[in-house]
Amino acid sequence: MLNYTIYKHQTATQWVTFVHGAGGSSSIWFKQIRSFSAHFNILVLDLRGHGNSKSTFKDAFSEKYTFDAITQDIVEVIDHLKIKTSHFAGISLGTILIRNLAEKHPERVKSMIMGGAIMKLNFKSQLLMRIGVLCKSVVPYLFLYKLFAFIIMPRKNHKKSRLIFVNEAKKLYQKEFIRWFKLTSEINPLLRFFRANEIKIPTLYIMGEQDHLFLPAIKNIVSQHLQSSLLILKNCGHVVNIEQSEKFNTKSIEFINKQPIN
Repeated sequence: MLNYTIYKHQTATQWVTFVHGAGGSSSIWFKQIRSFSAHFNILVLDLRGHGNSKSTFKDAFSEKYTFDAITQDIVEVIDHLKIKTSHFAGISLGTILIRNLAEKHPERVKSMIMGGAIMKLNFKSQLLMRIGVLCKSVVPYLFLYKLFAFIIMPRKNHKKSRLIFVNEAKKLYQKEFIRWFKLTSEINPLLRFFRANEIKIPTLYIMGEQDHLFLPAIKNIVSQHLQSSLLILKNCGHVVNIEQSEKFNTKSIEFINKQPIN
């Protein structure tokens, strides 16, 4: 089972589950824990191979890495904790997992907060993926990760986010990075399905105005999906929960409080 941590509220009944992105860990939510735990029960977890969810010997012989398999890892944790429903907050690739979980188990998802959401790969990001696929076995993964982090978060005000994610990525092994990178082979059809099929779950996208790779697609989705809304943070890049944590926290909590409790 994935490594997880819970923060129980004395009286609250609602849960918020936080899902990090590729190369990160539950520690990237350090600016959210205090604010959210004042209102809700909190679950933060480390995706397989990340943080303290270390791969074991048996993992080498288990099912391959797929979005469905990794999504099921999350379901296993909330089942274990007997959490029937939860609000979900994700960043970057974590938003794909949340959206996939909502597709597979809509009755478990009360709302979705999608920070730095990835719902379409433009030409530049697809080119990056192809380069990564070609180089993943011969180029040190940390070099690739640093390169991708700089391209996604190139500005001076993105530096803190870059450093946090690169430092977390150092905890991965080369083989683990390659396993996750192989997920790119199934990402395009999955994202195409998500864009074409609106899910009837309230969704708040929180994007930085400088998130040049992913913001245009989110604007288009929100214009078509009636259950979705978009908050664009000025002078902010991809990792909105770190760069502008106060606004992320305030607007996310407001959004959750607007949802029916039952």
